[in-house]
Amino acid sequence: MFVDFDGTLAPIVEDPDAARPVEGSAELLARLAGRFAKVAVVSGRPVAYLVANLAGAGRTELVGLYGLESQLAELPAAQASPGAARFLQSVANVADEAERQAAQDPVRFAGLGVERKGLTVTLHYRKAPSLAAWVESFAAAQAAATGLVAHPGKMSVELRPPVETDKGTVVASFAEGLAAVCYLGDDLGDLPAFRTLATLRSRGVATLAVAVRSGIGDETPPAVVDAADIVVDGPHGVLGVLRALAGDRPG
Repeated sequence: MFVDFDGTLAPIVEDPDAARPVEGSAELLARLAGRFAKVAVVSGRPVAYLVANLAGAGRTELVGLYGLESQLAELPAAQASPGAARFLQSVANVADEAERQAAQDPVRFAGLGVERKGLTVTLHYRKAPSLAAWVESFAAAQAAATGLVAHPGKMSVELRPPVETDKGTVVASFAEGLAAVCYLGDDLGDLPAFRTLATLRSRGVATLAVAVRSGIGDETPPAVVDAADIVVDGPHGVLGVLRALAGDRPG
């Protein structure tokens, strides 16, 4: 069983640093990790953030930055993906440049968020929707100049190293040898995982793709809903699925 973090275990909030999983999430993950062969949180967050916010999740494995970092049960120290570390300075330079431009015109760029994640950087315009075109243009220019790859998300664009990893490759690796696989997610970054489930299904593996309607309003992209087998409402809907998988009786 594999699950996203933001918008899935944790409600979407205006300040990314303020996101916290809904109460009971970590304990349910711990129970599921004792019930199933493999349970993992697969997120765009750094592993350190997941560790800090999912204390009590037992042997749940934590995969951050779309597979660029991981903390596995058998390897308790976080591991970085080979090939990504050489882009650390490029990522830092992009963040510096975004902050430099924002500082030159603080009125125009009020509400721009520059989230440094070490191996990646996310530019948020949730607090300033009028900056969407600037963020997309800036990210495209920086990607061309640095070799980083721009990935759109909910009210954001993230720049990542050009390493062949995403939530789909993570799920494919973890699902090897499993008879059934479930994935829960809410954003464009979860689509590769849903595509992996479709591939596994074609090979005879039982799969369940769960789309989560979440965001301030409903921000879940239609493509995510269309790729899913079922749709639930927000992290509390996710808890219901997790409780069912854990064998809890309704009510």
